Parts: sequence; C-alpha cells; structure tokens
Amino acid sequence: MLQNRVNPFGQLIKTTARGAWLGNRGVIHNEDKEIVRAFKIKAWITCVLEFRGRHREIMQPDRWTELFFLDEATAFSAGHRPCFQCRYKDHQRFKEFWLKGNPQYGFDMKTPVAKIDDILQAERITADKLKVTYQEKLKALPNGTFVIYDDKSHLLKDNLLYLWSPAGYQKGIRLPNVDIITVLTPRSIVNMFSAGYVPQIGIY
Repeated sequence: MLQNRVNPFGQLIKTTARGAWLGNRGVIHNEDKEIVRAFKIKAWITCVLEFRGRHREIMQPDRWTELFFLDEATAFSAGHRPCFQCRYKDHQRFKEFWLKGNPQYGFDMKTPVAKIDDILQAERITADKLKVTYQEKLKALPNGTFVIYDDKSHLLKDNLLYLWSPAGYQKGIRLPNVDIITVLTPRSIVNMFSAGYVPQIGIY
C-alpha cells in the first residue's frame, strides 16, 4: 500500500480502499514512493480517474504525486478544487458558485483561479502544517460539509451525520444536540455549498 489516500482532515493515509477521484498537490514523494511533504504547490486540484486514455505509473520519480479521494466532498474538505483541464465544466461551476458564496473578495469570472487558491491555502493548512478548523452553528451548515464529532470526521447530509471511513460512510445518525460544532471543510467552500454547488457524495 502507498500513502496516497486523502482523508477529510487533508492527511495522507495508507488503505486498500480505492478512491473515486484523483488529486494533485505537486511532487510530494521521494524515489522510494514515500510521502516527504504535505504539498509542493498551492493549486490543490481534484481530477477524474480517466482522461483521454492517459495512463500513469503511480509515484514516478520527479512526477506529481497521485492522490485519491473517497468522494468529492472529501476532496473539498481536504482543500482541493476541480481541475481546469480534465474537469473544465466542474471547474467553471466551482468558480461560479465560489464567487457567488464569497462576494466579499470582489472577484469575478475573469479573476485568475490562483487568487482563489491563495485563499484556500490560508483556509486549509496553517504555517505549522496543521488543518485549519473553525466553529460554526451546526444548523447553519449545508450538505456536503465535514465536521468533527466525537473526535472523528463526519459528513453532514439531510440533517444526518455520517461517519467517514476510507471504504465509505457508516449509517447516518441524528444531529447531536449541540449549537456550535468544529468544521473541517474550508469556510469559503462551505459558503460555496450554501450558494448552490452540490458536491458528489459517496452515499447512495
């Protein structure tokens, strides 16, 4: 097993479970296919598993490190956003709803996505490489948001919380009787969900 699966905390873990999406943070492995850094670039993206018949050997020397996600909601929680190339329509939809949910920045569709990446970078990881979290009212959060409950990552969907695992989600539980909860998904992404972006969620 390689350490290339991403959890909602943005951590890279080893698991036999396969992912539904591919991700990229630059070259973050060494010649022995070991993870040596959390990221190399600010553009953390989420890609499709197959694109124009291209094939890659995992963790080639000096090539970007292939990361994998259970679903798109997990990728967003970790701080990734849709790729401009292989997910062009999703990227445009991401940008449209991100702008709608975050008007305070004064960006528009002509604003380089690198400006959004700068904001996401500040929202997802600290200078000490720790996951950025914040407090919010539970009932104010939209579907697709990840929160910490009982010290574990849970997905919020249709007024239920679903415990995350590499292989999938456990059965949903009722929302706890709390007002404020710790949020994992970056704030501007949560705003984007509230504005109407519906992420792919691996609950069927």
